[in-house]
Amino acid sequence: MEKSTLLSNFNYYLRIERKMSPNTVASYCSDVADFAEFCVGSPAKASTEDITGYIGARAGELSKRSQARLLSSLRSFFDWTVLEGLRPDNPCDNVDSPKLGRYLPAVLSIEEVDRIISSVDTSTARGLRDRAILETLYGSGLRVSEAVGLRISDLYLKERFLRIIGKGDKQRIVPVGGSEAEAIEAYLAARETPAGPEYDDILFLNRFGKSLSRVSMFKMIKAQAIAAGIFKDISPHTFRHSFATHLIENGADLRAVQEMLGHESILTTEIYTHIDSSTWQAAVLEHHPRKA
Repeated sequence: MEKSTLLSNFNYYLRIERKMSPNTVASYCSDVADFAEFCVGSPAKASTEDITGYIGARAGELSKRSQARLLSSLRSFFDWTVLEGLRPDNPCDNVDSPKLGRYLPAVLSIEEVDRIISSVDTSTARGLRDRAILETLYGSGLRVSEAVGLRISDLYLKERFLRIIGKGDKQRIVPVGGSEAEAIEAYLAARETPAGPEYDDILFLNRFGKSLSRVSMFKMIKAQAIAAGIFKDISPHTFRHSFATHLIENGADLRAVQEMLGHESILTTEIYTHIDSSTWQAAVLEHHPRKA
């Protein structure tokens, strides 16, 4: 099978059968395409030595986290080749992942979040949009892809909730706070005219009336943080992380936060909100049925 056909079929498998997000599919396929260029023959026939050699050759340009992601992409690819009967085993099974430290994203204080949101000039339609975006990212803890893809038909502002389609097309319901609902309503009243019927239901539009891109949202947030005098390395994800952290600090149940964020594993939520072991121990001992 030619490399192009192999990659096309793998792309189809990730999108249709695995139901991965477009960004994840693009990332995995890009990793596998680069590996395919490295291989002399068909990448489907690569050996464990080929994989370790390739990762070793790129070790100087990739962080340990990037190397781990690359290995994850290749592992998924070879899992697929086994399913397709192209080979009997996965050569990645004998490759050790790089040891990663605990990853804790940047977090904003409540005062810093307020400063960034308050710094937006709401005298223009663009300002009303940007404030609604910030309120939504922080108020509902959305991923940037979820905010970009948010539809007007998913808004239930009177009932104070949003319907979110997250990773793997999984649906969840998240509450909407009062300031978030007000910001969205103010933006809807001044929203750009959609460029075509395909954009009628898209909530956040650019100045051309088309879907706002992830890159534009990143740039807006960085610029707004600087305008507020905050020079931390932040992104849309920082608001999601700050939202979860503040919920936990204010006594929210970890399971409730897990549902809000759409995490499959409670362990992901624990790491995300950097709950330390002493907090868990105190909570467990306080409510333990056998405490003295």
